Amino acid sequence: MKHVDIYTDGACRFNPGPGGWGAILVYKGTEKELCGGEAETTNNRMELTAAVKALSALKEPCEIDLTSDSKYLVDGITKNWAVSWRAKGWKLASGKPAQNVDLWQELLCLLEKHTVTLHWVKGHEGHPYNERCDSLATGEADKYKK
Repeated sequence: MKHVDIYTDGACRFNPGPGGWGAILVYKGTEKELCGGEAETTNNRMELTAAVKALSALKEPCEIDLTSDSKYLVDGITKNWAVSWRAKGWKLASGKPAQNVDLWQELLCLLEKHTVTLHWVKGHEGHPYNERCDSLATGEADKYKK
């Protein structure tokens, strides 16, 4: 199975507001950058979108180390929150509806296809790939600023 390192980040100018996402895929020293944005979104949606878009770009099942500065994304998977929400009909432990269900559903499907290990890094602390993903994401968000 091929090994790919993925780095992701999301950004939002105001929350909600104009947002962007960025991802970098690294395979055997070759880097591929992906990015996009939306006119009206939230930071959490952009964090999830970055992971979904990056994993969707892979043409075959891979072994992946995915690094993000989003606790929402990383904890949502590593602490099995999303799996629990799904099992409860997309309800939180409090009984309130989960947010971003469409993206969580897509992400869970992609995680079944690949072997993914998630890693959290503190944002804006000088991690080169995290900084680059942030630059991609904020650049996309800025395209939608009025």
